[in-house]
Amino acid sequence: MEKKIVKAKKILKEVPAKKKVSVPEVKKEIKRAVVRKVVAAKVQPVVQVGFGLHNLKVPHGAHKGKRILGRGPSSGHGKTSTRGSKGQTSRSGRATYPGFEGGQTPIIRRIPKRGFTSVFKKVYQILNLDQLDKLGQAVITPELLEQKGLIKDKNKLIKILGDGEMKNAVTIRAHAFSKKAQDKLKASGSTVEVIRNA
Repeated sequence: MEKKIVKAKKILKEVPAKKKVSVPEVKKEIKRAVVRKVVAAKVQPVVQVGFGLHNLKVPHGAHKGKRILGRGPSSGHGKTSTRGSKGQTSRSGRATYPGFEGGQTPIIRRIPKRGFTSVFKKVYQILNLDQLDKLGQAVITPELLEQKGLIKDKNKLIKILGDGEMKNAVTIRAHAFSKKAQDKLKASGSTVEVIRNA
């Protein structure tokens, strides 16, 4: 009780002095002062925290709980367990394969199939003489072509075709040359070196 009286006296000191103050007004002022103190105690300075891995949170609703099925009508998922009644889609193992057309012969089986893809097929990286002439190098190797961005992989096969002209005599190393490219390179005095894979 004494603590309450002391608190009331402290609050009354904070109330602005007036010549004539009625009891209800004093009570109102005490209430206002108490509210101000409570609000001041609750308000804390806002500290901005940087965005990083330490304060990442999964957004609300990102993870839905597992649906509980067949546990009575009160859940809304009882009896038929959200599958409806009867039919193919209500049975277990009802999943169909990609391209399934309801039982009729699917298009992948209706169209004819011809030919095959050879496992021995050679895929070349294609270059033409006009591309090589722009390099301005005396010796053109797969390493140089990869460095200049004309091919993607120096370890894969390279073939030179005959579009364009070779103005200067150069030495070219590649895995294959077309007949037209060979003739033009010989005419320009260039040297052709065929790379043999081990």
